[in-house]
Amino acid sequence: MLVFVAAAWPWLFLVLLLVFFESWARLAYGVSFVFNGFNAQSIALFAAAPLLLGLGQTFVIIAGGIDLSVGFVMGLAAVIMARVMQSLTPIDPGLALALGITVAFLVGLVPGWINGTLVSRLRVPAFIGTLGMYGVARGTGFLAAGGTTVPVNNPWLFEMGNGKLLGVPIPVLITILVVIAMHYLLSQTRFGQHTYALGGNRAAAVRAGINVRRHTLLLYMISAGCAGIAGLLYTARFSAGAAQAGEPLLLDSIAAVVIGGASLFGGSGTIIGTVIGALIIAIIQYGLVFIDVEPFWQFVAVGIVIIVSVLIDQSRERLTGEIKDEG
Repeated sequence: MLVFVAAAWPWLFLVLLLVFFESWARLAYGVSFVFNGFNAQSIALFAAAPLLLGLGQTFVIIAGGIDLSVGFVMGLAAVIMARVMQSLTPIDPGLALALGITVAFLVGLVPGWINGTLVSRLRVPAFIGTLGMYGVARGTGFLAAGGTTVPVNNPWLFEMGNGKLLGVPIPVLITILVVIAMHYLLSQTRFGQHTYALGGNRAAAVRAGINVRRHTLLLYMISAGCAGIAGLLYTARFSAGAAQAGEPLLLDSIAAVVIGGASLFGGSGTIIGTVIGALIIAIIQYGLVFIDVEPFWQFVAVGIVIIVSVLIDQSRERLTGEIKDEG
C-alpha cells in the first residue's frame, strides 16, 4: 500500500491542489476554479514552456544526465527567430514565419550537439558541460539581441502565438503534439528502451551493443530541440524575442521531471509524470496569484514540493528494496 501511495503521489497531490483551490474559490469568491475555461487555458499556458523544457530533460535525466543550458537555448532560439523574421519583414508573412521557425530551430539544435559531443566523446561531466553551454548560449543570445528585446510585426506569428483552434490556444495544441511524440518515442520505441538501459546501467548498455556515444548525442539534441520549440512559441506569444526568455524556467523544468517521479540518478521517469509535474507547478503558481498571495511564495511552495518529491522517491526505493529482500 505504501509503495502504491509513493508511486501515485503526484496524481494524488494534483487532485488535492485542485480541491484546495476549488474550495477556496467557491468560499471566498463564489466562483469555480477548476470548472472555469479561462483558468484552464491560463494554467495550460503557464505550464507549456516549462513542460517543453521538461520533456527534453526527461530523456536526459532518465539516461543519468542533466541539461542546465535549456533555459538560454530557449532564449537563443527566440531571439534568432525574431531577428530572422525582422529582417524578412518586406516579404510574405507566411514565408517569413516559415523561414524564421526553420532557422531558429536549427540554430537551437547546435548547443544540443555540442553538449552531446562534450558528454559522449570528450567525457566532460554533464553538469559541467551544460553549465558551460548555459553561459555560451546566454551570451550569444544577448549578443544576437543587442542586449534588448527584438520585436516582430507579423500577423501570422501573432496568430500562431495567440490564436485558438477549437477553443484551445495554438501554443497549447503544439505542446500537446510534442508531448504525444515524446511519449511515443520514450515508451514505444527501441530508442526509449535504450534510454532507460543507459540510465539503469551504463556498462550493461555498452555490453548489450547500444551505441552509447551516438545515443547520448541524440538525447542532448532532443533536449535542445524541445527548448528551441519553447523559444519559438515564446516569440509567437509575445511577438518579440528575448535572450532571457527561459532563464526562470530551468529549475521549473527539472522540478517538473523530479516531481513527476523521475530519479536524478537515472533509470526511471515517464513523459506523463513530467506532464503531471509541470501541471502541479503551474497550478501552484497560478493558484497563489488567483487567491491573492504574494508571488514570492510561489518559489517557497515549489521548493517544498521538490524536496518532498525527492524524499518520497528515496522512501519508495527503500520500501521496494525491503520488499525484494523479504521476498
